[in-house]
Amino acid sequence: MIDLIEQKIIEAVRKLLTGRVNEILASLDYQVPFIEFTDYEGGNDVVPVINLSACERSEKERIIRQDAYSLSISFSLPEKNESEFLCYVYSLAVYKALGENLTLDGVADRAVATGKKYNKPKKPGCGEGWEAVISLRVTVEGMENR
Repeated sequence: MIDLIEQKIIEAVRKLLTGRVNEILASLDYQVPFIEFTDYEGGNDVVPVINLSACERSEKERIIRQDAYSLSISFSLPEKNESEFLCYVYSLAVYKALGENLTLDGVADRAVATGKKYNKPKKPGCGEGWEAVISLRVTVEGMENR
């Protein structure tokens, strides 16, 4: 079976979220729902969506044969009093965990956060929730060099 780098990157990000990010959340004085990717439906956990796509490489990346990926992690939260605050907490925890593990446990050459965006409900009380979207750029040495 072929081990695709895209799968490795997504699994490494999942491990970062359910591992170190959850540890950071647990250390806070405020109770924050943990990140989970199982089929658990208890309602107390958050299941972020991870989207990965190849992105344009710089000239330097082409010369040294590095692949570049754009990755986003989206946290959707129901509309509650603390939802906006939780968006900021998840973002902070992801940035901190990624800063401690720039190679995603050796899967990537470098993974850096490139931005964060917070989306509030367009109309309060309509059932639409808050969303935090964290963008990453991941570079990996090209497959022909492995």
